[in-house]
Amino acid sequence: MGRQVNLFATLDQAAARFGDRGAVYRGEEQLHTWAELRERALRLASSLRRAHSPGQRIAIASENRAEIVELFYAVWAAECVVVPVNFKLHPREMVQILEDSGAATVFASPKIATELTPLSPVNVELIGGPDYGQMFAAPPATVPSTDPSTLAWLFYTSGTTGRSKGAMLSHRSLTAMTVAHLADIDSPDENCSLLHAAPMSHGSGLYIAPYVLRGARQVVAASGVFDPDEFLDLCAAHPGSSAFLAPTMIQRLVDTGRDAPAALRMIVYGGGPMYVDGLKKAMAAFGPIFAQIYGQGESPMTITGLRRADHDSTDDAILGSVGYARSGVEVAVLCEDGSHADPGQIGEITCRGDVVMSGYWNNPDATRETLRDGWLYTGDMGSFDSSGYLTLRDRSKDVVISGGSNIYPREVEEALLEHPDVAEACVVGAPDPEWGEVVVAFIVGSAAGEVLDAHLLDRIARFKRPKRYLFVDDLPKNSYGKVLKRELRARLG
Repeated sequence: MGRQVNLFATLDQAAARFGDRGAVYRGEEQLHTWAELRERALRLASSLRRAHSPGQRIAIASENRAEIVELFYAVWAAECVVVPVNFKLHPREMVQILEDSGAATVFASPKIATELTPLSPVNVELIGGPDYGQMFAAPPATVPSTDPSTLAWLFYTSGTTGRSKGAMLSHRSLTAMTVAHLADIDSPDENCSLLHAAPMSHGSGLYIAPYVLRGARQVVAASGVFDPDEFLDLCAAHPGSSAFLAPTMIQRLVDTGRDAPAALRMIVYGGGPMYVDGLKKAMAAFGPIFAQIYGQGESPMTITGLRRADHDSTDDAILGSVGYARSGVEVAVLCEDGSHADPGQIGEITCRGDVVMSGYWNNPDATRETLRDGWLYTGDMGSFDSSGYLTLRDRSKDVVISGGSNIYPREVEEALLEHPDVAEACVVGAPDPEWGEVVVAFIVGSAAGEVLDAHLLDRIARFKRPKRYLFVDDLPKNSYGKVLKRELRARLG
């Protein structure tokens, strides 16, 4: 079989063109050139191949670290599958992902390794530890030849049932995402930088490939977390800086009161609603540097987009939209009967194209429900205007998007109901100027809020806990016994 699409090719090309230029930075410190990064990835891949056969899943559970870049490329070079794990999850939730994916190994940062090792069903490799260092003693692996339909990335998104589902993204899917980003959103070159401020397990990590392909340096904050002042300092220190941020992160940048560094060329935002008022304030503070993407784990970062030029519009309806269909993606709004909605008519957003996942890992029922006749049913409701701009209207699934993170109410409700003093629980999202939305729990029972907080800390990630508990005598229900969440939302004003 001839050489085919493997994401390692993006690094291979960058190393060939820009071998001696800086590739990976921790803060302002250069760690590796492109040639060195390629060498490290292939040596690590050689070590992985000794212990793992092609197609095995290799998980990565870590705060943002420079090593994540070489790990991604090493896993692809070994023809294995990257399983990025949200570092904010509770260790028990991480174990669910390891078990469901059948991961053979998990690479974990020191902090997470300490918590995960006693619970993990698989071997935990310490990122940056002595054993990790020994892996680079292996001779470089040969550059792989891969069928483009081969699984490359298993992206876990919380399911409405409370258990994570793994969206299967092939090398073809992520190549389509890469090309669409370069075609539609950003056009970096070797004099540019990608700053990893958002989690590399999600959007920021997915955007490694397009920036590597163009030779743009990869910059990870020394702190490993998003600190607005540190971020702006790094933007000033690195040329042609771009970053993917959640809207709440942009708000924190605005709150610093600082001017945009001259080298900050683009902020791509997504992962949650960006209200028009907040967007206008951000543009007033930092200038016309913003672009928006709308996507999901099932169609990574790529359904529609609002380009930088679109942000020049004086029309609030355009600024409040999520733009129009991305290159290589067909987007449709469908009515309940399956017909295409007219402009202005609300329906379910669907899309199709090479970027869309091939299905959910070991979950044929969920796959059949979500992928129908080649179309991905997003569960989001929206409408097109006459010019093709899509506006999100509501979500048919009950996901709460808080600070760019998806929180599924049923998952929180099930954890709450494990407490003996909770008879009923219903979780909804409430608008919030800082977080976009916050989780609010309506409780029938006698357990106090602080008791429930402590109870949840043992079961779910901290960021999923309700910001407020409202105690009620009963929950409003329809004749079938289904809780009427819209009535509960109405009570929040």
